[in-house]
Amino acid sequence: MKRILIAWATLSTVAISPASAQKKATIQNVPEIPFTSVPNFLKLPPGEYMGESVAVATNSKGHTFVFHRSENNRLFEFDQTGKFVKEIGGGFLGFEFAHSVRVDRYDNIWTVDEGSNMVTRFSPEGKVTMVLGRRPLAVLGVQPAPPQGPAKPAGKYEFCRPTDIGWDAQDNIFISDGYCNNRVVKYDKDGRFLAQAGSEKPGNKLGEFNLPHALQVDAAGNVWVADRTNNRYQVLDNNLKPIREITDLGVGWTVCVSGGPHQYVFFSNSNPNGNQPGTWDITGEIYKAELDGKVLGRFGRPGKVAPGFQVVHMMDCRNPNELIVGEIESWRVQKLLLKPVAAGGK
Repeated sequence: MKRILIAWATLSTVAISPASAQKKATIQNVPEIPFTSVPNFLKLPPGEYMGESVAVATNSKGHTFVFHRSENNRLFEFDQTGKFVKEIGGGFLGFEFAHSVRVDRYDNIWTVDEGSNMVTRFSPEGKVTMVLGRRPLAVLGVQPAPPQGPAKPAGKYEFCRPTDIGWDAQDNIFISDGYCNNRVVKYDKDGRFLAQAGSEKPGNKLGEFNLPHALQVDAAGNVWVADRTNNRYQVLDNNLKPIREITDLGVGWTVCVSGGPHQYVFFSNSNPNGNQPGTWDITGEIYKAELDGKVLGRFGRPGKVAPGFQVVHMMDCRNPNELIVGEIESWRVQKLLLKPVAAGGK
């Protein structure tokens, strides 16, 4: 039987080329938010190591989940003290190139895998309970490089390098899809297709995307999208109709909407993969804002040693004053303790 060999060199080129161009934030007079870093709060078993920590999430018990890239992509669970609990999905077919992990209100753990084109729901105990998308079949042999010319039309139930996931109060599922489908897709709670914004074609108008790299949903059902290569964030309504864009916070790398009755949104103008010349001077900060878009403050700088950030790929902000960030190039997870900022920025 022929085995599938994905051309990772080709994928890496696609991922890095246009998206790595970095843009300085243009917002002015943003106050600094003091914070303390706790860089080693997760305790790995002897002989275990954390790979590229591309995705982090927490559940209602305070457990932390880290989806990381290593020789084999792995999903680890730690308890509220940082003690290692277990590995979830070891050897799972859907783990090829980790991109996102999120936890829903029922404490189900969802992984978004860019390499297998699969989104998977695990029960709190770690059992697979839903799969969206499908990995390319091994029987088809070696997969060719992405075709030149017009992209294949995006299918309702097929993804092309998806990036993130979120849910509304009705448990509808929203997926950003992704590196080669420039769209956001909405499914009902049973995984049935409902709607999409964008398409397989990149665009820069409202409601269009060029690499939607992250996504979250607020309590009102609005969808926040990090539109990375367009250097912006977009806010869509629950039917995926555009509401507004945010264009002054640098590159739309990742986004996080906090829990609680008063929600905040966090944006990361991450320093890019590879640390290109000059990027350390204009990137690396994280912004905290109200849901109306008013920025309350900023914090963080690039740096290989904590409390510096080395490519913040994903954030968990269940508690808006206690963020957990996953970093690619430093292979670490930091807990950030923020000084609270009152509603309205006062």
